[in-house]
Amino acid sequence: MERKEILKAIEEKYTKLGVPVDAMLEGLLHSSPITYWDYIQTDALLGLQTPRTNQPDEMVFIMYHQVNELLFKMILWEIDQVAKTNEVTPEKFSMHLDRISRYFEMLCNSFDVMTEGMQRAQYLKFRNTLTPASGFQSAQYRKIEFASTELINLIDARYRDTIDRNSSLKNAYNHLYWQAAGKNYTTGQKSTLLHLFEKKYLGEFIDFMEDYNDINLSLKFKQLPMQAQQNEELIKAMRNYDYTVNVKWVMAHYNAAAKYIGGNDSDLEATGGSNWRKYMHPKYQRRIFYPYLWSKEELKNWGTF
Repeated sequence: MERKEILKAIEEKYTKLGVPVDAMLEGLLHSSPITYWDYIQTDALLGLQTPRTNQPDEMVFIMYHQVNELLFKMILWEIDQVAKTNEVTPEKFSMHLDRISRYFEMLCNSFDVMTEGMQRAQYLKFRNTLTPASGFQSAQYRKIEFASTELINLIDARYRDTIDRNSSLKNAYNHLYWQAAGKNYTTGQKSTLLHLFEKKYLGEFIDFMEDYNDINLSLKFKQLPMQAQQNEELIKAMRNYDYTVNVKWVMAHYNAAAKYIGGNDSDLEATGGSNWRKYMHPKYQRRIFYPYLWSKEELKNWGTF
């Protein structure tokens, strides 16, 4: 665009906003040039690490999980580009799913940062200071699950026959698969891990579940015209996302945990006190976002292929 066209477009934009163009232009005279560190908020990011022990590798642990949370935020951002678009094309749907899968591939591959870059002896020293905190308490990851699939697919497999779309969200929440990791297997009582998690996020989760109850990625797919639902690239993207999140990433996490708290001696509990092997392994929990896109044989062998 030429200068006259640019100025005209600027004037039209700010006139619609009710902002005097002259005042806006004069403001530019007094503005400072933007810098990388201001735009990225580098100083704020680098000031967010607060170790609780004198073990150097605790910094690796903290920063690694902070990077995870940033990626989770990117994933939620991508999901919304589909979930909150009224009429989405198969091409747009596939594009955002492929982006999300790449983010999860980064998460899968990044476990070497801990498994190869953090001494087990140091981890075993600082881990007890984290109790009862746990990666289980990542609210963003729970939101990714809520936004990716229908609630029934997140219900503990033992209770799915008793839950349907007419069940209250609170009832569905109390039967989510990950509730089992926060309860005493003998008494059924909720652990401190789960109590603190719910005190912080329960209301937010119920609101989020309600918001995405009709716009989660699974229902967005089912709402597409039949021809679009048969789009091979879209089906491939959905299957890849499902497998990457619920098998590859989970198993990468599982194998990292096995190195640090599951040895040849005796398994340690996770910091939150859960039976981490049964909680994490996909063949037990059978977390599957899009079961209708997998064959009976694939579903039967979920988590083992």
